[in-house]
Amino acid sequence: MRPRLVIVGNGMVGLRFVENLVDEAPSQFDVTVIGAEPRAAYNRVLLSPLLAGEITADDVAMKPADWYADNDISLRLGQRAQALDTVGKTITLDGGETIPFDACVLATGSKPVRLPITGADQLRGVHTFRGFDDVSAFRAAASRDKPAVVIGGGLLGIETAYGLARAGVDVCLVHVMDRLMERQLDAEGGALLKTALEKRNIRVLLKASTDEIFGDGNGAVAGIRLKDGTEIEAGMVVMAVGVRADVDLAKNAGLEISRGIKVDDTLQTSAADVYAIGECAEHRGICYGLVEPGYEQAKLLVSHLAGVGSNPYSGNVLATNLKVSGVPVFSAGDFSGEGASNIITRDRAQGAYRRLLVREDRLVGVVLVGDTADALWYRDLIAQDADISSCRDVLAFGRAFATAA
Repeated sequence: MRPRLVIVGNGMVGLRFVENLVDEAPSQFDVTVIGAEPRAAYNRVLLSPLLAGEITADDVAMKPADWYADNDISLRLGQRAQALDTVGKTITLDGGETIPFDACVLATGSKPVRLPITGADQLRGVHTFRGFDDVSAFRAAASRDKPAVVIGGGLLGIETAYGLARAGVDVCLVHVMDRLMERQLDAEGGALLKTALEKRNIRVLLKASTDEIFGDGNGAVAGIRLKDGTEIEAGMVVMAVGVRADVDLAKNAGLEISRGIKVDDTLQTSAADVYAIGECAEHRGICYGLVEPGYEQAKLLVSHLAGVGSNPYSGNVLATNLKVSGVPVFSAGDFSGEGASNIITRDRAQGAYRRLLVREDRLVGVVLVGDTADALWYRDLIAQDADISSCRDVLAFGRAFATAA
């Protein structure tokens, strides 16, 4: 009898785990995948271009449902895992069915944050942007020809604002900090991004704190009021202020929780034979909230469970990619500047900016705006802790120059 392996979560990381399992350990496990959404895994990264009309729903889809069947995988869609019993080793679904397991992988992802603002939970037209169904809701709102406010100037907020603007909505992006993507960009990079968004008909308000969402008297959103008293008209408000790890199932099961589900270097939780990967997992105090670390975790965990490898997971270099209608942005590593030297190049005519941070002949951080052709190469230099002393003088000009040097 094959060991029973249950994967809770059919998002991008959950699917990548299953794909790796099919490639590395076909038929080794009796596999069941539980997905809360009614459709098979799709590419969440592409939801903004889908909203913008730049791609179709077929472009967002990943593996069709029959792919799972062809690989002898039981796929349960539209069913939420309600309870995890780590002693009896069972998962109970919301319909009451109990599924036994020998090993369980939690890939429950994350949930969007909703700010505790007056009116947020009482009025129609207040949204978050996390899933496929949100695209339909946004398009319906766009058809009513009313402006929208997006709260949050991070990666998700910018992508949401851009998608709505491309869909024909008059958009105002409101951000409480003094620059966009303040965790990834320095002041100059943030200013370039702001200018790029404004050229794409997105109004950007910085250092703007939302105090209240007010209604039209009929239970629908009419706009927001900032703490300085400014009112902005809106028929739709989207909160795009971040996500938090979805730990509810694990927490109720008694697993060790902090910001996420705590895992060790084998990605095992505090319970034997129960693992966590992706946005729900916390490794060495970090919840990554990005898909690439989740993919690496999925690969390593498959090797571990299949007995074909034993490399520990040691973490990832944080990197962020954003492309808004031809304006690429990239950030990786430590760009705080503490104890580091700055190498900066600017091409104002092209709207291009590079900032490299070097400490003791090691590249430790990079910010790129407008030209990200060498982004992955810079990321690898950071990850490998490479000695760049021989090419430091030309490092800012990219891989070709540095290789020649």
